[in-house]
Amino acid sequence: KLSDYKAYLFKNKFRIIGFSFLFVVLGVVYAFVSDTKYTADLTFVVEEESSGGSLGSMSGIASQFGFDIGGSSSATFSQQNILELLSSRGVIESALMQRAKINGKTDLLIEHYLQIDKIKDTWAASDDFKGVSFHDKSSFIHDSISGIIWQEIIENNLTVELKSDEANIITLSYISLNQEFAKEFVEKLINEMSKMYIAHQTAQANKTLDFLQDRADSVFSELIIAEQQLAKAKDINQRIIKVTGRLKELQLMREVEVLNAMYLEIIKNLELSKITLLNKTPIINIIDEPILPLEEDKISKIVAGLLGSFLGGFLSVCFFIFRKLFKDALAEA
Repeated sequence: KLSDYKAYLFKNKFRIIGFSFLFVVLGVVYAFVSDTKYTADLTFVVEEESSGGSLGSMSGIASQFGFDIGGSSSATFSQQNILELLSSRGVIESALMQRAKINGKTDLLIEHYLQIDKIKDTWAASDDFKGVSFHDKSSFIHDSISGIIWQEIIENNLTVELKSDEANIITLSYISLNQEFAKEFVEKLINEMSKMYIAHQTAQANKTLDFLQDRADSVFSELIIAEQQLAKAKDINQRIIKVTGRLKELQLMREVEVLNAMYLEIIKNLELSKITLLNKTPIINIIDEPILPLEEDKISKIVAGLLGSFLGGFLSVCFFIFRKLFKDALAEA
């Protein structure tokens, strides 16, 4: 039986060769007409505050006075959270709404995207999208378009992965038909992610710092008023001999001492809070960033021809084998 199939295939060898040549031509044509794509790669690492240490002891001291300066580190944002954040709609849309110069023209990245991917050309036949510009006030149409673009980017263009578990190195890759757009987009994306990430990580420390600053200003104002009242009371009591006449002065002295002690403690905690804020602010270090010209991602004509030849030969052989199987089955029936 095997010899029969070999003989059958040999008999149709010219047809198999013809099919293979046809697929070679198709592969070369595909290589000619396919768009050249560019990949922009950016690698970075996030350095954060480690829990414990001297700052933890400072936080313990401050807590004795009823203040939380945020000395303990939060694990809300893990490496996986950062990966998800880079693919989130909010961060990507914020990056697309940044301005960049591409092909000599400065415009919003989302406008460049629509132009490069020729999406606006398809709008010409639709009255619903005619004249739509992201320079205008945001509307339902803008939200719909940006949502579609975000879905297209995360499914086909954007790749975010953890390069090394030990070193926590994250690689951000974006594929585009325009190398300048690819470079600008990954840079704007990492900037927007950094803003959101840092704002989240320092939210508690900023809130504590603002509270302490307001409290310090309030106590300082009360202290100034109490000192002025004390000075007036001393001036009035200069010729008074009886102790009862100096009662108001004694009360004001005690109030000034209390406010002064409060103010000193608040200032101490305020300085600790400033140190905490600096310590809790994560540092995003860029290791490698995309440099023009970017590497082209396009299949070569030789590779396309070889793949076409292999695919054409494989499909034609399969076709003739199944054809003979079908004929043999009919003959036996």
